[in-house]
Parts: sequence; structure tokens; C-alpha cells
Amino acid sequence: IAAAAGQQAGEHRLRAALLFNLGRITSYTLAGGLVGLLGLWLQSQHMVFMLVLRGLAGLMLIMMGLYIAGWASWITRAEALGKGVWKFIQPLAQRRLGRNDPLSQFLLGALWGWLPCGLIYSTLSWVAANGDPIDGMICMFAFGLGTLPALVSATLLSTALAKILRNTKVRSFAGLILIGYGFWTWFALYQMFI
Repeated sequence: IAAAAGQQAGEHRLRAALLFNLGRITSYTLAGGLVGLLGLWLQSQHMVFMLVLRGLAGLMLIMMGLYIAGWASWITRAEALGKGVWKFIQPLAQRRLGRNDPLSQFLLGALWGWLPCGLIYSTLSWVAANGDPIDGMICMFAFGLGTLPALVSATLLSTALAKILRNTKVRSFAGLILIGYGFWTWFALYQMFI
């Protein structure tokens, strides 16, 4: 009986983690479409703003890389921008905490997807700089899928995953990739002026 109860509890945790993350990815996808639409409008109306957005996207990627590598935490200041929106969303999310029904688990993830996060902001700035709502949705959907293994694993295997993510070599490597991509974004922007 204990084994059956343990298996059922494990299946429940897996279902809850998957529904939560499906909701989160849905929010990211929606945000990608909205930001891409804003970028498209800026591109058609104000090309200077698009160039500024590309520069900002590169800067955000570099700051995120520095943060992930553990070398600087400047990106956390950008997270303060979303705290005003989160004040309205947080009470709705808190009402869903602890509920076991599938709809509540999905909605909790969908609301959680709007939590202020520097990594999401840096990705959204890149999406806005591209100025394409469909590509923005695809990019943010892919971003959400890319974070899915880590977040589901964190829910189910938090101790083993935390050990890997604390490894300074892993963090430095991931940070260097983001920093390199940020500089590549700036280089591509520079090439537009040549």
C-alpha cells in the first residue's frame, strides 16, 4: 500500500509540475507575441527605436551572462521594472497555491510566467528588436521549452540539479555563451551602419 501511495504521489507531483510549466510557457509565448508586435510597430514607425532596442538586447544578454556566471548582478536592477505589474498578479497567484486541480496548477504557472526575471527580460528585449510577433511567440515558446527540463527537474530532483547548477564551471560556460551572443548582437548592429 505504501509503494502504491508513493507512486501516486510521484505521479501527482509530475502532473502538477507539467501543468505549472505549460502555463508558464503559455505566458512566455503570449509575451513574445505582444513584444514582437510592439517591435514591429516601432520598426514601421521609428527605426531609431529599433536600433536602440537591438543595442539594449545585446546589453541585457551581456548582463545576464555576467549574472549567470556569478561575476556581476546588475541585471537584478532590471527586474525591479516588473515589480509594479507583479503586485497585481501576485494575489491571483497566491489564491492558486496549494490547489490540486489541473486548472489551478495551469493558471498558477500562467500567472507565474509574469514574475519579474532578468533572463526573461533579456530574451524579450531580443524578441522586440526583431520586430516580428510570430517569431517572438516561437522564440519565447522555445525559451520556455528550453527552461522546462531544469524547472521540472528542480521540482522533482532539486538536490541533484542544484549541485550541478552550483558548479562554477557550468555557470561560467553558460554565462560566456550569453555574453558572446550579446557581443554578437552588438556586432550585427554595427554591421548595419557599415
